[in-house]
Amino acid sequence: MQTVAVIDYGMGNLHSVAKALEHVGAGKVLITSDANVIREADRVVFPGVGAIRDCMAEIRRLGFDSLVREVSQDRPFLGICVGMQALLDSSEENDGVDCIGLFPGQVKFFGKDLHEDGAHLKVPHMGWNEVSQAVHHPLWHDIPDMARFYFVHSYYIAAGNPRQVVGGGHYGVDFAAALAEGSRFAVQFHPEKSHTHGLQLLQNFAAWDGRW
Repeated sequence: MQTVAVIDYGMGNLHSVAKALEHVGAGKVLITSDANVIREADRVVFPGVGAIRDCMAEIRRLGFDSLVREVSQDRPFLGICVGMQALLDSSEENDGVDCIGLFPGQVKFFGKDLHEDGAHLKVPHMGWNEVSQAVHHPLWHDIPDMARFYFVHSYYIAAGNPRQVVGGGHYGVDFAAALAEGSRFAVQFHPEKSHTHGLQLLQNFAAWDGRW
């Protein structure tokens, strides 16, 4: 049976992610902060919620910045929400935070005065939103284009490499909802809270060989 390590650095919605992975038959799901267990896992999930400064402080304290760079190179790797944002170069949050830098680009604030078509948009962006599929990717298998996923975020990703944007969202501004490169895939939305389409994405991740 394959193992899926859900990285625990104290800042993620770990149990709901783990339960969703178990529900789709992903294998033996381990919530862990043990670097050796993470290194030995067949697949790795990197979730995250909260303020990016606190997240990055814990990630660096535990040495998970270098660990994430290592394990995401040679096996299927999935970043979720702030776990995705942590993979970028930097974030505007908390007056600027350097992140892991696996994907070029910056995490930007939606702003306090976000409008569209004359209507004020609330920040954080919270709720269901369509995701446009920019390319065919194994993790989109059996998920229709413009399917709706559940988002909770005040900051969005302005990707530095458009070719890595495999899914797009729009909320006052266009933003990267999914990034991919090699065996790395990352989403701004919460698949574990996105019902049928989110569970399908996790099932696709469990079956993915990391090639694209």
